[in-house]
Amino acid sequence: MSARTSVRAAATGAVMLALLLSGCSGSSSGGGKGEASASPAPRTDAASSPSASAVPDAAAYRRWGLDKPLAAPPAPPATRLTDAMRTGATPKVIRRVPTDDKVVFLTFDDGAEKDPEFVKMARDLKLPFTMFLTDDIARAGGGYGYFEQLRGEGNRNGIHNHTLSHPNLRTLSADAQRREVCGQQDVLERRYGSKPPLFRPPYGNYNDATLAAAGSCGVKALLLWEATMQINDMRYADGGKLRSGDIVLAHFRGPSELKGTTMTQMVANMLRSIERQGFTVARLEDYV
Repeated sequence: MSARTSVRAAATGAVMLALLLSGCSGSSSGGGKGEASASPAPRTDAASSPSASAVPDAAAYRRWGLDKPLAAPPAPPATRLTDAMRTGATPKVIRRVPTDDKVVFLTFDDGAEKDPEFVKMARDLKLPFTMFLTDDIARAGGGYGYFEQLRGEGNRNGIHNHTLSHPNLRTLSADAQRREVCGQQDVLERRYGSKPPLFRPPYGNYNDATLAAAGSCGVKALLLWEATMQINDMRYADGGKLRSGDIVLAHFRGPSELKGTTMTQMVANMLRSIERQGFTVARLEDYV
């Protein structure tokens, strides 16, 4: 048995999952400067994953119309893609995490829909996902308190930067981009005590000025995506199916934008698709 297989066999992970949406997806730009390519080595402990001991049971899945839990994710890698980065360096651009693990990563953008049922679903299923919040959208309605409920035990689910007002950054001056990106860094630091290391540009649009602005205020990685969440299934950037390490773009959306489908119904549909394709969901912050 290989060392990597032994690590996976010994790992105690949460059965978590998730999936995807569509919404403010768009074309990406910037030439892929700093894109990740090297595969991270396996990590021999799961201490960095707050959700490692949280394992949902089959009954929790059945409550949400799912037949069974997805497989537990393997042990996280020994080092993350951003671990060796110096402060102020140009952020890495990551569309897909380099890994052979049969995992994908769920991300939710904006913050428009604040469905209390999704809080219950995330808690029941121990879903790992990453949130990229836009300040003026997140503050509406119930505000940031909703997303704090979604962080989960041990702050399993990270909250990261998606600008102050969701502009197309490529249309803005360097100074205006810095206000959008660094302004939201400041908002999130005031709320949570530190600047988030991950950033997603609205519509996936960025340029060299975006990277410079983000790096100047503590961003280590600019996150794009390879699959987008739809009402009933996913749309893929390449190959018509999920691949190991795919980042899935989703949005906080409700029935008015989903033709009557609720957010929890849509997420359940995506979990079925992930399982059907032989994948599970891992925690993005353990890899990046």
